[in-house]
Amino acid sequence: MSDQIDQRRRTFLGTAVLSAAAVPFAATLAAAQSSGAEPSTAPLPAASVRAPSRISFGPLKRVAAGLLDVAYAEEGPADGPPVLLLHGWPYDIHAYVDVAPILAAQGYRVLVPYLRGYGETRFRTAETPRNGQQAALAVDAITFMDALKIDRAVLGGFDWGARTVNILAALWPERCKAMVSVSGYLIGSQESNRNPLPPKAELQWWYQYYFATERGVKGYRQYTHDFARLIWQLASPRWAFDDATFDRSAAALDNPDHVAISIDNYRWRLGLAKGEAKYDEIENKLALSPTIGVPTITMEGDANGAPHPDPAAYAKKFTGKYEFRLISGGIGHNLPQEAPGAFAKAIIDVDRA
Repeated sequence: MSDQIDQRRRTFLGTAVLSAAAVPFAATLAAAQSSGAEPSTAPLPAASVRAPSRISFGPLKRVAAGLLDVAYAEEGPADGPPVLLLHGWPYDIHAYVDVAPILAAQGYRVLVPYLRGYGETRFRTAETPRNGQQAALAVDAITFMDALKIDRAVLGGFDWGARTVNILAALWPERCKAMVSVSGYLIGSQESNRNPLPPKAELQWWYQYYFATERGVKGYRQYTHDFARLIWQLASPRWAFDDATFDRSAAALDNPDHVAISIDNYRWRLGLAKGEAKYDEIENKLALSPTIGVPTITMEGDANGAPHPDPAAYAKKFTGKYEFRLISGGIGHNLPQEAPGAFAKAIIDVDRA
Protein backbone atom coordinates (compact mmCIF):
# COMPACT_ATOMS: atom_id res chain seq x y z
CA MET A 1 0.00 0.00 0.00
CA SER A 2 1.42 3.39 -1.01
CA ASP A 3 1.96 6.12 1.59
CA GLN A 4 -0.61 8.28 -0.21
CA ILE A 5 -3.30 5.59 -0.14
CA ASP A 6 -2.47 4.72 3.46
CA GLN A 7 -2.76 8.37 4.52
CA ARG A 8 -6.19 8.65 2.85
CA ARG A 9 -7.24 5.47 4.68
CA ARG A 10 -6.07 6.88 8.01
CA THR A 11 -7.84 10.18 7.43
CA PHE A 12 -11.07 8.39 6.55
CA LEU A 13 -10.82 6.06 9.55
CA GLY A 14 -10.05 8.91 11.91
CA THR A 15 -12.98 10.98 10.67
CA ALA A 16 -15.40 8.06 10.61
CA VAL A 17 -14.49 6.82 14.08
CA LEU A 18 -14.68 10.25 15.63
CA SER A 19 -17.95 11.21 13.99
CA ALA A 20 -19.54 8.10 15.50
CA ALA A 21 -18.34 8.80 19.01
CA ALA A 22 -20.11 10.23 22.02
CA VAL A 23 -21.00 13.78 23.10
CA PRO A 24 -17.92 16.04 23.11
CA PHE A 25 -16.07 16.56 26.40
CA ALA A 26 -16.68 20.31 26.59
CA ALA A 27 -20.43 19.98 26.08
CA THR A 28 -20.79 17.17 28.61
CA LEU A 29 -18.68 19.04 31.13
CA ALA A 30 -20.59 22.28 30.66
CA ALA A 31 -23.89 20.52 31.24
CA ALA A 32 -22.57 18.87 34.39
CA GLN A 33 -21.16 22.11 35.75
CA SER A 34 -24.29 24.16 34.99
CA SER A 35 -26.50 21.67 36.82
CA GLY A 36 -24.09 21.21 39.71
CA ALA A 37 -24.11 17.45 39.05
CA GLU A 38 -21.23 15.07 38.65
CA PRO A 39 -20.27 14.22 35.04
CA SER A 40 -22.39 11.36 33.71
CA THR A 41 -21.25 7.79 34.30
CA ALA A 42 -23.65 6.37 31.71
CA PRO A 43 -21.66 3.87 29.61
CA LEU A 44 -20.54 4.84 26.13
CA PRO A 45 -20.76 2.00 23.60
CA ALA A 46 -17.35 0.75 22.46
CA ALA A 47 -18.79 -0.85 19.33
CA SER A 48 -19.37 2.53 17.69
CA VAL A 49 -15.86 3.79 18.36
CA ARG A 50 -13.71 0.83 17.37
CA ALA A 51 -11.13 1.02 14.57
CA PRO A 52 -9.89 -1.80 12.33
CA SER A 53 -6.85 -3.46 13.88
CA ARG A 54 -3.41 -2.98 12.39
CA ILE A 55 -0.55 -5.45 12.68
CA SER A 56 2.19 -3.15 13.92
CA PHE A 57 3.82 0.25 13.89
CA GLY A 58 6.36 1.25 11.29
CA PRO A 59 10.11 1.28 12.00
CA LEU A 60 10.88 2.45 15.52
CA LYS A 61 13.00 5.47 16.37
CA ARG A 62 15.58 5.81 19.14
CA VAL A 63 16.74 8.66 21.34
CA ALA A 64 19.17 8.98 24.24
CA ALA A 65 17.06 10.26 27.14
CA GLY A 66 18.55 10.45 30.62
CA LEU A 67 19.41 6.96 31.85
CA LEU A 68 17.86 5.27 28.84
CA ASP A 69 18.24 4.70 25.16
CA VAL A 70 14.52 4.84 24.38
CA ALA A 71 12.91 3.02 21.48
CA TYR A 72 9.63 4.59 20.43
CA ALA A 73 6.99 4.67 17.72
CA GLU A 74 6.07 7.98 16.11
CA GLU A 75 3.18 8.79 13.79
CA GLY A 76 1.70 11.96 12.41
CA PRO A 77 3.25 15.26 11.26
CA ALA A 78 6.49 16.25 12.97
CA ASP A 79 5.12 19.75 13.60
CA GLY A 80 1.77 18.56 14.94
CA PRO A 81 0.69 19.03 18.56
CA PRO A 82 2.43 16.26 20.52
CA VAL A 83 0.62 13.43 22.26
CA LEU A 84 2.59 11.13 24.56
CA LEU A 85 1.04 7.70 25.21
CA LEU A 86 2.41 5.34 27.87
CA HIS A 87 1.71 1.63 28.20
CA GLY A 88 1.54 -0.56 31.30
CA TRP A 89 2.45 -4.03 32.60
CA PRO A 90 2.53 -6.59 31.09
CA TYR A 91 1.70 -4.81 27.84
CA ASP A 92 3.67 -2.74 25.35
CA ILE A 93 3.41 0.00 22.74
CA HIS A 94 0.98 -2.08 20.64
CA ALA A 95 -1.72 -1.11 23.11
CA TYR A 96 -1.84 2.08 20.98
CA VAL A 97 -1.32 0.55 17.55
CA ASP A 98 -4.87 1.50 16.49
CA VAL A 99 -5.08 4.72 18.51
CA ALA A 100 -2.04 6.30 16.85
CA PRO A 101 -3.35 6.43 13.23
CA ILE A 102 -6.64 7.97 14.35
CA LEU A 103 -4.78 10.78 16.12
CA ALA A 104 -2.23 11.14 13.33
CA ALA A 105 -5.07 11.59 10.83
CA GLN A 106 -6.25 14.51 12.97
CA GLY A 107 -2.83 16.16 12.74
CA TYR A 108 -1.26 15.05 16.03
CA ARG A 109 2.34 13.99 16.46
CA VAL A 110 1.91 10.72 18.38
CA LEU A 111 4.79 9.36 20.45
CA VAL A 112 4.64 5.90 22.05
CA PRO A 113 7.84 4.88 23.88
CA TYR A 114 8.76 1.54 25.38
CA LEU A 115 9.09 1.97 29.14
CA ARG A 116 12.27 0.96 30.95
CA GLY A 117 12.47 -2.82 30.90
CA TYR A 118 10.36 -3.25 27.75
CA GLY A 119 11.04 -3.81 24.07
CA GLU A 120 14.13 -2.24 22.58
CA THR A 121 14.53 0.41 25.30
CA ARG A 122 17.83 -0.12 27.11
CA PHE A 123 19.72 1.32 30.05
CA ARG A 124 22.75 3.24 28.87
CA THR A 125 25.05 1.81 31.54
CA ALA A 126 25.22 -1.50 33.37
CA GLU A 127 25.69 0.33 36.68
CA THR A 128 22.27 2.01 36.69
CA PRO A 129 19.96 0.42 39.31
CA ARG A 130 17.10 -1.49 37.70
CA ASN A 131 14.58 0.57 39.63
CA GLY A 132 10.85 0.29 38.95
CA GLN A 133 9.49 2.84 41.46
CA GLN A 134 6.87 5.30 40.24
CA ALA A 135 9.12 8.38 40.47
CA ALA A 136 11.78 6.78 38.26
CA LEU A 137 9.24 6.07 35.52
CA ALA A 138 7.93 9.63 35.74
CA VAL A 139 11.42 11.10 35.40
CA ASP A 140 11.95 8.82 32.40
CA ALA A 141 8.93 10.42 30.73
CA ILE A 142 10.16 13.95 31.44
CA THR A 143 13.65 13.21 30.11
CA PHE A 144 12.11 11.62 27.01
CA MET A 145 10.18 14.81 26.35
CA ASP A 146 13.32 16.87 26.98
CA ALA A 147 15.33 14.74 24.54
CA LEU A 148 12.76 15.39 21.81
CA LYS A 149 12.52 19.09 22.78
CA ILE A 150 8.82 18.76 23.61
CA ASP A 151 7.86 21.43 26.11
CA ARG A 152 4.23 20.41 26.55
CA ALA A 153 2.07 17.52 25.41
CA VAL A 154 -1.29 15.88 25.83
CA LEU A 155 -0.66 12.78 27.94
CA GLY A 156 -2.48 9.46 27.95
CA GLY A 157 -1.94 6.16 29.71
CA PHE A 158 -3.27 3.05 31.38
CA ASP A 159 -1.88 0.85 34.17
CA TRP A 160 1.74 1.90 34.85
CA GLY A 161 1.30 4.48 32.09
CA ALA A 162 -1.73 6.04 33.79
CA ARG A 163 0.15 6.36 37.07
CA THR A 164 3.04 8.01 35.23
CA VAL A 165 0.91 10.58 33.42
CA ASN A 166 -0.90 11.29 36.71
CA ILE A 167 2.46 12.13 38.29
CA LEU A 168 3.50 14.38 35.42
CA ALA A 169 0.17 16.22 35.52
CA ALA A 170 0.40 16.66 39.30
CA LEU A 171 4.05 17.66 39.69
CA TRP A 172 4.92 19.07 36.25
CA PRO A 173 1.62 20.62 35.08
CA GLU A 174 3.53 23.02 32.84
CA ARG A 175 4.53 19.98 30.74
CA CYS A 176 1.01 18.58 30.50
CA LYS A 177 -1.59 20.34 28.36
CA ALA A 178 -4.29 17.80 29.21
CA MET A 179 -4.57 14.16 30.25
CA VAL A 180 -6.50 10.95 29.64
CA SER A 181 -6.10 8.38 32.41
CA VAL A 182 -7.61 4.91 32.38
CA SER A 183 -8.79 3.92 35.87
CA GLY A 184 -8.43 7.46 37.15
CA TYR A 185 -6.07 8.59 39.89
CA LEU A 186 -3.36 6.00 40.54
CA ILE A 187 -0.65 7.92 42.40
CA GLY A 188 0.37 5.94 45.48
CA SER A 189 2.94 5.79 48.25
CA GLN A 190 4.65 3.18 50.34
CA GLU A 191 3.00 4.62 53.43
CA SER A 192 -0.54 4.35 52.05
CA ASN A 193 0.20 0.83 50.83
CA ARG A 194 0.89 -0.25 54.42
CA ASN A 195 -2.84 -0.20 55.08
CA PRO A 196 -4.48 -3.59 54.49
CA LEU A 197 -7.45 -3.99 52.16
CA PRO A 198 -10.47 -6.25 52.68
CA PRO A 199 -9.66 -9.89 51.82
CA LYS A 200 -11.42 -9.89 48.43
CA ALA A 201 -9.48 -6.80 47.39
CA GLU A 202 -6.19 -8.28 48.59
CA LEU A 203 -6.89 -11.41 46.52
CA GLN A 204 -6.82 -9.34 43.33
CA TRP A 205 -3.20 -8.43 44.08
CA TRP A 206 -2.04 -12.07 44.28
CA TYR A 207 0.82 -11.48 41.83
CA GLN A 208 2.16 -8.62 43.93
CA TYR A 209 2.62 -11.00 46.86
CA TYR A 210 4.03 -13.70 44.56
CA PHE A 211 6.65 -11.25 43.35
CA ALA A 212 7.62 -10.54 46.97
CA THR A 213 9.11 -14.03 47.17
CA GLU A 214 12.20 -15.47 45.53
CA ARG A 215 9.99 -18.24 44.20
CA GLY A 216 7.98 -15.54 42.43
CA VAL A 217 11.07 -14.02 40.87
CA LYS A 218 12.15 -17.40 39.58
CA GLY A 219 8.64 -18.21 38.40
CA TYR A 220 8.17 -14.94 36.52
CA ARG A 221 11.57 -15.30 34.89
CA GLN A 222 10.83 -18.86 33.81
CA TYR A 223 7.22 -18.31 32.70
CA THR A 224 7.17 -14.66 31.64
CA HIS A 225 4.96 -15.11 28.59
CA ASP A 226 2.60 -17.57 30.29
CA PHE A 227 2.30 -15.19 33.23
CA ALA A 228 1.54 -12.23 30.98
CA ARG A 229 -1.10 -14.15 29.06
CA LEU A 230 -2.83 -15.07 32.33
CA ILE A 231 -2.82 -11.42 33.44
CA TRP A 232 -4.28 -10.37 30.08
CA GLN A 233 -7.08 -12.93 30.45
CA LEU A 234 -7.88 -12.00 34.03
CA ALA A 235 -7.69 -8.25 33.42
CA SER A 236 -9.79 -8.36 30.24
CA PRO A 237 -12.02 -11.43 30.57
CA ARG A 238 -14.17 -10.56 27.56
CA TRP A 239 -11.36 -9.53 25.18
CA ALA A 240 -10.96 -12.32 22.61
CA PHE A 241 -7.39 -11.47 21.63
CA ASP A 242 -5.67 -13.98 19.33
CA ASP A 243 -2.22 -15.53 19.60
CA ALA A 244 -0.69 -13.10 17.11
CA THR A 245 -1.93 -10.07 19.07
CA PHE A 246 -0.52 -11.44 22.30
CA ASP A 247 2.78 -12.64 20.80
CA ARG A 248 3.69 -9.29 19.27
CA SER A 249 3.37 -7.62 22.69
CA ALA A 250 4.87 -10.49 24.68
CA ALA A 251 8.07 -10.10 22.66
CA ALA A 252 8.60 -6.78 24.49
CA LEU A 253 8.87 -8.71 27.76
CA ASP A 254 12.05 -10.41 26.54
CA ASN A 255 13.96 -7.22 27.39
CA PRO A 256 16.93 -8.26 29.58
CA ASP A 257 15.82 -5.92 32.38
CA HIS A 258 12.10 -6.65 32.28
CA VAL A 259 11.96 -9.09 35.18
CA ALA A 260 14.13 -6.92 37.43
CA ILE A 261 12.05 -3.79 36.71
CA SER A 262 8.72 -5.61 37.21
CA ILE A 263 9.77 -7.20 40.48
CA ASP A 264 11.20 -3.94 41.82
CA ASN A 265 8.02 -2.04 40.88
CA TYR A 266 5.75 -4.29 42.93
CA ARG A 267 8.20 -4.79 45.78
CA TRP A 268 8.66 -1.02 46.07
CA ARG A 269 4.91 -0.57 46.48
CA LEU A 270 4.94 -2.91 49.49
CA GLY A 271 7.99 -1.26 51.02
CA LEU A 272 10.15 -4.30 50.26
CA ALA A 273 12.41 -2.28 47.95
CA LYS A 274 13.74 1.06 49.15
CA GLY A 275 14.04 2.92 45.89
CA GLU A 276 16.74 5.48 45.21
CA ALA A 277 17.43 8.46 47.45
CA LYS A 278 17.54 10.83 44.48
CA TYR A 279 13.79 10.28 44.04
CA ASP A 280 12.89 10.92 47.69
CA GLU A 281 11.78 14.51 47.13
CA ILE A 282 9.41 13.43 44.38
CA GLU A 283 8.05 10.53 46.42
CA ASN A 284 7.50 12.79 49.42
CA LYS A 285 5.34 15.05 47.26
CA LEU A 286 3.43 12.10 45.82
CA ALA A 287 2.80 10.71 49.30
CA LEU A 288 0.61 13.78 49.91
CA SER A 289 -1.73 12.67 47.08
CA PRO A 290 -1.49 15.94 45.15
CA THR A 291 -4.48 17.14 43.17
CA ILE A 292 -4.41 17.46 39.38
CA GLY A 293 -5.55 20.72 37.81
CA VAL A 294 -5.04 20.12 34.09
CA PRO A 295 -8.07 19.21 31.93
CA THR A 296 -8.66 15.49 32.42
CA ILE A 297 -10.82 12.67 31.17
CA THR A 298 -10.70 9.45 33.16
CA MET A 299 -11.97 6.25 31.59
CA GLU A 300 -12.95 2.76 32.62
CA GLY A 301 -14.02 -0.34 30.75
CA ASP A 302 -17.19 -2.05 31.93
CA ALA A 303 -15.38 -5.41 32.16
CA ASN A 304 -12.08 -4.42 33.78
CA GLY A 305 -10.95 -7.46 35.76
CA ALA A 306 -7.84 -5.81 37.17
CA PRO A 307 -7.79 -4.01 40.54
CA HIS A 308 -9.07 -0.47 40.02
CA PRO A 309 -10.60 2.25 42.20
CA ASP A 310 -14.22 3.34 42.13
CA PRO A 311 -14.53 6.55 40.04
CA ALA A 312 -16.33 8.29 42.90
CA ALA A 313 -13.33 7.70 45.14
CA TYR A 314 -10.99 9.83 43.05
CA ALA A 315 -13.22 12.38 41.29
CA LYS A 316 -12.26 15.19 43.69
CA LYS A 317 -8.56 14.67 42.98
CA PHE A 318 -9.15 16.45 39.67
CA THR A 319 -9.67 20.16 40.27
CA GLY A 320 -9.69 21.39 36.66
CA LYS A 321 -12.07 20.55 33.82
CA TYR A 322 -12.96 16.91 34.36
CA GLU A 323 -15.09 14.11 32.99
CA PHE A 324 -15.38 10.37 33.63
CA ARG A 325 -16.32 8.00 30.80
CA LEU A 326 -17.42 4.40 31.22
CA ILE A 327 -16.96 2.38 28.03
CA SER A 328 -19.37 -0.50 27.55
CA GLY A 329 -19.19 -3.59 25.38
CA GLY A 330 -17.05 -5.89 27.51
CA ILE A 331 -14.02 -3.58 27.59
CA GLY A 332 -11.31 -4.63 30.01
CA HIS A 333 -8.10 -3.27 31.46
CA ASN A 334 -6.26 -2.60 28.19
CA LEU A 335 -8.81 0.00 27.13
CA PRO A 336 -6.75 1.73 24.39
CA GLN A 337 -6.30 -1.53 22.49
CA GLU A 338 -9.78 -2.87 23.17
CA ALA A 339 -11.60 0.40 22.37
CA PRO A 340 -9.13 2.53 20.38
CA GLY A 341 -11.73 4.85 18.94
CA ALA A 342 -13.07 5.73 22.36
CA PHE A 343 -9.58 6.38 23.71
CA ALA A 344 -8.55 8.48 20.70
CA LYS A 345 -11.70 10.56 20.96
CA ALA A 346 -11.01 11.20 24.63
CA ILE A 347 -7.53 12.51 23.74
CA ILE A 348 -8.98 14.87 21.12
CA ASP A 349 -11.84 16.04 23.35
CA VAL A 350 -9.64 16.75 26.35
CA ASP A 351 -7.18 18.65 24.17
CA ARG A 352 -10.00 20.90 22.97
CA ALA A 353 -11.41 21.53 26.43
